[in-house]
Amino acid sequence: MNTNLHELLDVEVIKKNLDTKRIGRKILVYKSTASTNDVARRYADGGEKNDGLAVFAEHQSEGRGRRGHKWFDGKNKSILCSILIFNQNMTADMISLVAAVAVANAIDKCKKAEAKIKWPNDIFVNDRKLSGILIEKKLKYYIIGIGINCHQQQSDFPPELASIATSIDIESTRVCDRNLLAKRLMFNFERFLEIAENNPDEIVEKWHDRSMLNGKRITVEHNSRQFTGICLGVEPSQGLILQLERGGVKMFDAATTTIVK
Repeated sequence: MNTNLHELLDVEVIKKNLDTKRIGRKILVYKSTASTNDVARRYADGGEKNDGLAVFAEHQSEGRGRRGHKWFDGKNKSILCSILIFNQNMTADMISLVAAVAVANAIDKCKKAEAKIKWPNDIFVNDRKLSGILIEKKLKYYIIGIGINCHQQQSDFPPELASIATSIDIESTRVCDRNLLAKRLMFNFERFLEIAENNPDEIVEKWHDRSMLNGKRITVEHNSRQFTGICLGVEPSQGLILQLERGGVKMFDAATTTIVK
């Protein structure tokens, strides 16, 4: 499949009929940048006038995921996006739940199988990773970095990812329309952000409906220690809930906890 023939991201196409009031009021598209999160951070210095900014790039030379891991993309084959929001009166863990539900819902429109969430913020389809989310919290704002594999074929992934990664084109019967996906992503993010402000329990319920981990035995690493137990769900202000094998229930925040493979 020749991805050079695919559409490029286009600000005017994305903006057309974009039914949002906040997210995407200003949209930037870069051919290439080090990191869309870095661009959003520079715009955050301009203050609240840049609330709702969405930064897209066709390629990132220094894209990153959680724990400093590099994010693989491939030019013109992904959604690489950062959304800037100010004065959001909710925890980073709740923002993470909102972002995961929004991304999963946007992806659902593009492929056959349901998108599932692996805590804290990875999106899987058919047990393979399709999307990742990186939340950066500052005193007055959040930056939500989102990477979605769209046009990649299995041969595009490096050997270490070939057995665990996938894309929308692989999982779908038709080629992904990235401009339409970008539009859906911003619409869903604004919609679920508003729901979280008024009824956070609804976001938790939607997250639970898509969780890959509920009821499963998992091991996490927290403060250089490992804990094993059954996943009971999430608590928006405190994170993942485990019924520990050694007894008791413990909560683990997303910022300092990693699931051990």
